[in-house]
Amino acid sequence: MNIEQFIQALNGKGITLTQHQLHQFELYYQTLVEWNEKMNLTAITSKEDVYLKHFYDSLTISFDYQLDNQSLCDIGAGAGFPSIPLKIVYPNLKVTIVDSLTKRITFLKHLVSILELDNVEAISSRAEEYAKDHRESFDIVTARAVARLNILDELCLPLVKVNGYFITLKGLKAKEELIEAKNGIEKLGGKLMKEVDFTLTDENDHRCNMFIQKVKKTPSQYPRPFGKIKKKPI
Repeated sequence: MNIEQFIQALNGKGITLTQHQLHQFELYYQTLVEWNEKMNLTAITSKEDVYLKHFYDSLTISFDYQLDNQSLCDIGAGAGFPSIPLKIVYPNLKVTIVDSLTKRITFLKHLVSILELDNVEAISSRAEEYAKDHRESFDIVTARAVARLNILDELCLPLVKVNGYFITLKGLKAKEELIEAKNGIEKLGGKLMKEVDFTLTDENDHRCNMFIQKVKKTPSQYPRPFGKIKKKPI
């Protein structure tokens, strides 16, 4: 996906990018590639692939969910996906990024600074530790390519406000993961409201965005320590 195709694809979804936003995406790409030589941020580095598989893919959740002025927490964001592309397009979002790897947070703080993004906080912490003091604090919690859903649900749902949403971007094994996680999602106060299936390029590049609403409070014993979550998912 070249830049013109990126612009046209978003236009088709009712999103018109300003010159400033286009400049931010270009600077994002340049910075990602530059820092990727020093640390492992992504295996995807060609410009067309980054625009399609990182930038565009991150924005797909906004095609089916209205974003404006919400608080959004991105768990395990890595190089900033999906939260930073969403913040560029929806500058009124208040974004908190939580990642356990300090060097990634260093990159993200630098990125936020050069892109001149306000109301973005990048925090080095494990999600289950961060949840201790930030339970039910966010309108939206996102996670992309972090872990299987039966682990992610316990890391993310405790952070979501009642009536808010946990939105996860999944790939080929989405349906299988959903079956595994069904019981846990319910126990943690969630309810699957929508699944959106699509492909980025061909049928082997399957994506599934899942929109899970927090319909009741998460029981206080969750999230458990990560070792327990991983060893015995709910």
